[in-house]
Amino acid sequence: MRRTAALRALIHETDLAPRRLIAPLFVKEGIAEPIDIPSMPGQRQHTLESLRKEAVDIASRGIVGFMLFGVPDRKDAEGSEAWNPDGIGQRGIAALREELGDDHVVMSDLCLDEYTDHGHCGVLDAGGAVDNDATLERYRWIALAQAAAGADLVGPSGMMDGQVGAIRDALDGGGRSDVGIIAYAAKFASAFYGPFRDAAECAPSFGDRTGYQQDPANADEAIREIRADIDEGADIVMVKPALPYLDVIRRAKDATAFPTAAYNVSGEYAMVKAAAANGWLDERRAVLETLTSIRRAGADLILTYHASDAAGWLLEA
Repeated sequence: MRRTAALRALIHETDLAPRRLIAPLFVKEGIAEPIDIPSMPGQRQHTLESLRKEAVDIASRGIVGFMLFGVPDRKDAEGSEAWNPDGIGQRGIAALREELGDDHVVMSDLCLDEYTDHGHCGVLDAGGAVDNDATLERYRWIALAQAAAGADLVGPSGMMDGQVGAIRDALDGGGRSDVGIIAYAAKFASAFYGPFRDAAECAPSFGDRTGYQQDPANADEAIREIRADIDEGADIVMVKPALPYLDVIRRAKDATAFPTAAYNVSGEYAMVKAAAANGWLDERRAVLETLTSIRRAGADLILTYHASDAAGWLLEA
């Protein structure tokens, strides 16, 4: 049954298609031209105009979903640009909505780390720790601003306790029950986020995020977090990163049968790019094998910086 390509195709078990991939994009305020991200070859911080062009090009390859990250020119302790109706994140959402129409899904990262001057995912208390409940109030404001800008789904990624419930309540109370939530339900305190922090300019200025992101050793806790987000009103749950947590993806899917996403993060992307640049592996084969493994583990959707290239390769196959 492996002798020919036709026989192999006949019993092919795991579907990997462009519609399964979500393309993360960055839009930066105050730049005249897109800026290459050295630690993420092939990725850029976009202007609003180049964001539009990039999204159209990616969409032409069959990608349906886009996740947007905003990088503001001005940051403060509260991250107030995150809920500014005229902030770069909201302008980016509106640009994608206008350019892509309703045939595509516009998602927005909902967090404060890109917007705060200290780089943490929430506002700080007098002792310098993240204040969970005060942060939830800001998340409510951000959700409404992103919904007004045109987001189909908002993506709370700060791992604050109760974030999904607070956001669902805010959206429903604000007359936006039509906007869904793709929840970063099991986001681990990972070493694989470094290149993203270059791209989003959000490295913490002190400490780390282990006080609110999950311990990499704890799979049972991850399933409890995922169940909690489902109970609070999430429409899709996500595991981040993907490759070191394939077991968690599988367990989550088996335990909940809920729509599940996985984030193939910047460090995973950068490792493949670096190895391919050195001639140590075949980039196309490595990327498609990686994404297939994430699908096989149980992810219905994969956020990946490989989305554009992978979709093109799949269309050629």
